Amino acid sequence: MFSYRHGFHAGNHADVLKHTVLVQLLAHLAQKDKAFWVVDTHAGGGLYDLTTGFAAKSGEAGTGIQTLWAARKSGLPEALKALVQQIQVCNEGPDLRWYPGSPQLAAQMLRPGDHLRLYELHSTESRALAAHFADVKRGVSLQVADGFAGLKACLPPPPKRGLVHIDPPYENKDDYRRVQQALKEAMLRFPTGTYAIWYPMVARRESEQLPGQLKKLVPGKWLHAQLRVKATARDGLGLHGSGMFIVNPPYTLFDKLAEALPWMVEHLGQDMHAAYELESEAA
Repeated sequence: MFSYRHGFHAGNHADVLKHTVLVQLLAHLAQKDKAFWVVDTHAGGGLYDLTTGFAAKSGEAGTGIQTLWAARKSGLPEALKALVQQIQVCNEGPDLRWYPGSPQLAAQMLRPGDHLRLYELHSTESRALAAHFADVKRGVSLQVADGFAGLKACLPPPPKRGLVHIDPPYENKDDYRRVQQALKEAMLRFPTGTYAIWYPMVARRESEQLPGQLKKLVPGKWLHAQLRVKATARDGLGLHGSGMFIVNPPYTLFDKLAEALPWMVEHLGQDMHAAYELESEAA
């Protein structure tokens, strides 16, 4: 079984890839005056303290965001610089303590009139998320519910513009099937929406097959990015990389990632097997 708890892995190489993409998608949506929604199906806790708790025990931020933070004044690629700028919002001074999850990144990039809809079923994570947004009176709504099921109720969003972030924990192989089913049903309700699906690269057939299965579901534009940081472990355990599959991506995203991914391989790669893949299909 593979389990991806947001807090345990906060700021690692997978978060760097995931959140680099999300910041670009949010910035693109915000370029137009018309309002938009962000729907996060598996939101996590919102904001993570890298100096204590799960994140401090795992030390995984050292394989990801801490490297970017140390290089922030030395000419990062544009997309990585944009991510660091958003993380800087959560931290005072030169030290990196707080790492924003996708809900916090979205919340600080949304404008008046935009809306953030969060789903989180895990009891500990949902309590942390509710506490984090306790003082936010407008623009954010949270449901302690299954995010896959929640999509049926909230799509299409009222402004007919939006980003759906699908990021389950992949606790068992059924999550891979549910991702496909959720995307298929969501696109029927909201075909013009942008969908960002994160998945782990692990020694599991379902993980290896997911990108190809998602491609078959999407009749229009898509973009697929993978970041491998090391060889697959001999025992088959652990995370050796991750991927992002984007439906209806902005036209600028491919070039931004084409610049950022080689940097990630060079600086976040842990052995000679580090590599990236970037591919897209236009409608």
